[in-house]
Amino acid sequence: MSHKSAFRQVLREYDIAKNRADFLLQERKNQLYKDIPRIAEIDKKLNKLGSSLPRLALAGDTNGINKTRATINQLKEDRLNQLKNHGISHSYLSSVYTCQKCQDTGYIQDTRCPCFQQKLINEYYSLSNLKDILKKENFNTFDLNIFSNQIDEKRGVSPATYTQDAIVTSSIAFVNSFDKKFENLYLFGNSGLGKTFICHCIAKELLDKGKTVLYLTALRLFKVLEDYRFNRDSLSEPDEMIEAIDSVELLVIDDLGSEISTRVTEAGLFDIINHRLITQKSTIISTNLSINQLKAQYTERLSSRISGNYEIIEFWGNDLRNVNKNS
Repeated sequence: MSHKSAFRQVLREYDIAKNRADFLLQERKNQLYKDIPRIAEIDKKLNKLGSSLPRLALAGDTNGINKTRATINQLKEDRLNQLKNHGISHSYLSSVYTCQKCQDTGYIQDTRCPCFQQKLINEYYSLSNLKDILKKENFNTFDLNIFSNQIDEKRGVSPATYTQDAIVTSSIAFVNSFDKKFENLYLFGNSGLGKTFICHCIAKELLDKGKTVLYLTALRLFKVLEDYRFNRDSLSEPDEMIEAIDSVELLVIDDLGSEISTRVTEAGLFDIINHRLITQKSTIISTNLSINQLKAQYTERLSSRISGNYEIIEFWGNDLRNVNKNS
């Protein structure tokens, strides 16, 4: 499956879920009406009264509207009492839905439900095998023993201590305060120091908390921007990936600076960073570039947005890839 078909796959899943829920709902209603005929009578009256409200509104019959609403409330109270007296939960019928918010339609009125967004992101993850990666790379598998305990003379601290106190602590704090405080992280340092691993750790924690998270390498992100700009007419759902990038609760851009950028893609990147700052959607960027190097490679307005709104965390020490090979 390609990214082009991810959206259609999610729509198919909703169709299946909705059909299942509708079938189960009808079965439960039939059984409920058989066991408690009074509820069948109440529901019939509620449907009739509900359909009369628009006519009363068009006629300007305020008194009739108020009386009808009062009767509807009385019937609903009677319905709840009937269920309670028979030991049936008030959510007996609504519990057929996987998502109570959208009732398995994917939409709340005209707005896309958060569950739709996460389903779409899950399809993207399936394409990149990120779910398998997160099983291996998370805080539970993080091994501080691979970091050197030798004190760095210039910094006055060992890589192991620095990693625990400055990197892991900040990452966990980011996760714990995610719902309380708007934050962004800029993780920089040479290759092989654990930046991507930490990104995976944070992503896994927030996914487990039910947050929407989208992980993209810079190469993939810039490819999306190029396709959206130049190949939009040939894409099945050209807006879906851009919308996910803009609206997801956490966007992770990994390995920024490794891509071949153009004025168009740089402008697109600025728009994404700026939009997410304005809407207070958190972003994590990992890169080999220091802030000064970022300023040299990209535009001043992009680097200033990042330096002024992101917590800058440096990664340093020995290349962990060599440690892993020798272990």
